[in-house]
Amino acid sequence: MLDSRAASPSTASHLWYPMAHPAEMLAHPPIVLAKAEGVMLEDQTGHRSLDAVGGLWCVNLGHSCEPVKDAIREQLDILPFFNAFRGTSNEPAIDLAAKLAEFFRPEGLTRAFFTSGGSDSVDTALRLARQYHKIRGQHDRVKFISLKKAYHGTHFGGASVNGNANFRRNYEPLLPGCFHIPCPWPYRNPFNETDPQRLAELCAALLEDEIKFQGADTVAAFIMEPVLGAGGVIPPHDSFMPMVKDICTRHGILLIADEVITGFGRAGAPTGSRLYGVQPDLLCTAKALTNGYFPLGVVMIAEQVAQAFESNKDSFGAIGSGYTYSAHPVGAAAGLAALEQIEKLQVWVNAAERGGELLTSLRQLQQEYAIVGDVRGRGLMACLELVEDRASKTPIAKERINRVFAQTYRSGVMVRISGNCVIVSPPLVISAADVQTIAAALARGLAAA
Repeated sequence: MLDSRAASPSTASHLWYPMAHPAEMLAHPPIVLAKAEGVMLEDQTGHRSLDAVGGLWCVNLGHSCEPVKDAIREQLDILPFFNAFRGTSNEPAIDLAAKLAEFFRPEGLTRAFFTSGGSDSVDTALRLARQYHKIRGQHDRVKFISLKKAYHGTHFGGASVNGNANFRRNYEPLLPGCFHIPCPWPYRNPFNETDPQRLAELCAALLEDEIKFQGADTVAAFIMEPVLGAGGVIPPHDSFMPMVKDICTRHGILLIADEVITGFGRAGAPTGSRLYGVQPDLLCTAKALTNGYFPLGVVMIAEQVAQAFESNKDSFGAIGSGYTYSAHPVGAAAGLAALEQIEKLQVWVNAAERGGELLTSLRQLQQEYAIVGDVRGRGLMACLELVEDRASKTPIAKERINRVFAQTYRSGVMVRISGNCVIVSPPLVISAADVQTIAAALARGLAAA
């Protein structure tokens, strides 16, 4: 993808990389990053680039957030690890659960179940959703419905509700009882509907129809990202998530908000659910919870769901799910420090302001370069969808988008390529000047296609 300065073949000789073909990584060794500071990265050759990936949607506070680093160092000296299974706990985890309940109070979420990351959180939420209905005597409620194009992690549960064949085909058969409806994506949808509000209504109607077809008393939960991330940064119309919540409530179905990406300000609001005024029953998050510095995730649980478990007197209320690193004291310490900085800086405000500037700049690039078929985003989540021609919307060839990536990187900005999309998700602390740096580098990248 880049010239031989960036890496040597040995970088892929013994290490298999996530989300990559091993043979391709041997043929095109990865960029080897050596340092990071603020919003800047440096590879092993000394080349510096602005991190417009945000680590992977997670380094919201940048790479030099000393309070989080200090918290990790200090906790390692106090209690580096002990498990939280059946009767033991630790102070940072207890404190972080209380702080998260306060942060998510507008969403009505009052309990925290800690995991090791986003995929863990999704799988845990799916398990808890089924268990909730069993506690209440509704043992047939085992099915899940989700959106096509959605991404919900890589565990078998998450992969089963994923709406992208790239994360499913090679691992099928997956979990039975998982069904999908079209997502409200104006650029590509089966209705050829370009009006976002009308499309949201059509997709919500399909959800209602699918529930009736499956039998409402067999459906455990609907899971969705408030803004679809890895599927290509697809922000639904503002009316969609409230309509989904209403449908779920009427049919006794839990709404799971997958906020692994949007949970701490990235979409321009403290949470994606709050962006739309929705209170989900379960909320999955991770990533920015520790600013990406330590693997930690959490499922936040609504009061009514918590009460069903806590008032239960038989075996159906016992949680038989958890991880060695659930409520990890070092991760919890990192989470406490990161959450303090998130709230102190109110990073969602800057995300909304810089995100608006970024979308304006990207739409200008769309006017200048015919290969840009669509521009979309919300907050500091943005996407350029590249096509061979706008009329047919044929996705751009792989070698061409690889050239876009390479030239953008040489021009001083690291972006992420996913299929025919260029995804931009920088730290939430970037400046207006950083936005212009991203746009200028992308212009050079697009010109090289």
